[in-house]
Amino acid sequence: MSNNVMSVILGGGQGSRLSPLTLSRSKPAVPIAGKYRLVDIPISNCLNSGLRRIFVLTQFNSASLNKHIKNTYHFDNFSAGFVDILAAEQTPDNPTWYQGTADAVRQCLHHLDNHDFEYVLILSGDQLYQMNFMEMLKNHILQEADISIATIPVSSREAPDFGILKTNADQFITSFIEKPEKDILSEWRSEVSEEMEREGRRYLASMGIYIFNRRFLFDVLRENRDATDFGKEIIPQSIEKYKVTSFQYEGYWTDIGNIHSFFEANLGLTEGIPHFNLFDNQNSIYTRPRMLPPSKISGTTLEKTVIADGCIILASRIEHAVVGIRTRIGKGTTIVNSYLMGIDFYQTLEEIKDAVSRGIPPLGIGERCYIDNTIIDKNCRIGNDVRIKGGPHLEDGEHDLYVIKDGVVVIKKGAILPHGFSI
Repeated sequence: MSNNVMSVILGGGQGSRLSPLTLSRSKPAVPIAGKYRLVDIPISNCLNSGLRRIFVLTQFNSASLNKHIKNTYHFDNFSAGFVDILAAEQTPDNPTWYQGTADAVRQCLHHLDNHDFEYVLILSGDQLYQMNFMEMLKNHILQEADISIATIPVSSREAPDFGILKTNADQFITSFIEKPEKDILSEWRSEVSEEMEREGRRYLASMGIYIFNRRFLFDVLRENRDATDFGKEIIPQSIEKYKVTSFQYEGYWTDIGNIHSFFEANLGLTEGIPHFNLFDNQNSIYTRPRMLPPSKISGTTLEKTVIADGCIILASRIEHAVVGIRTRIGKGTTIVNSYLMGIDFYQTLEEIKDAVSRGIPPLGIGERCYIDNTIIDKNCRIGNDVRIKGGPHLEDGEHDLYVIKDGVVVIKKGAILPHGFSI
């Protein structure tokens, strides 16, 4: 059955809500959990589901994503499996860039048409979850559906941020509304499990995960050339005419749409029993094998902290934090409630001495620093005695070296914060 499926991962738009993390990279290439990229999540879900033919559609800042996929996903010469990038391209038939999710897939149909398959699995490149897509596919076939939509119960607080739908007794979708106002939510309650009911999660939200029958997808995209988006146009229009079914999922799922959700998702990995389980034999998260040494830690008190490979840590205390690959942290430093993305390469001792002699902090975080409620992007140089204290007391704003969003301070990639710098 898995041989009949083609997976398509949507790389997303410009990713402005995740800026400045997306200033030089696409959303799927944003580092997560200290050693992975966001795109590793949907790709790993596909591989764990036995789906080994995957296209990733990209448009903005795709160079780092191309490099990551090229260096990571290799199948043997006797396998038909692949993970390939389909970057937006102007052709005589399509002179414009991708205008939306549906338009992106429409412009790539000629690439898909070269392969043999019966079903198309369409995924988002900026979500955190673990899901067996074969269960969804079996339900799709059993229901003889034209489209299947993965749905998740959400609360009344969350519902206005999603596309909300209702189903009949056979789980076919009868109506759909995009981001409903709170005053009409009561009309959109759905039948959910007792556990979801107890948690107040009474509304079915679209997860942006779809299964289409091949011929149906090709026909509906070619016949509706003005429709550019699945969630806003293709899905609502199809509900009235075709068999569109809901596949209800009750596990952990979060949409990495903005800095706050990205920050919370990463720090959530430090909990004793996190909602997203990185330590699961059946659901491995795959990424680039870097052959880094183990991390070296001296004199540091660690509490609820995830530390990736290749770090050199002399800090006093690290609490409720994710520390990315190759991170260097000096003596006397305290890190709390923060995500440090790490460093792409090691400096030699000579390079460190040269930087210090010129008054430039070496890569990493210096001595006697205090960093709280902060994201530090890749390859930053944080001097000694730097103090960064994020929180609701700070107003949102854009600065040369950092951005503040929802109280989270985001230090831009490659930024240099001099000794004694304070936020």
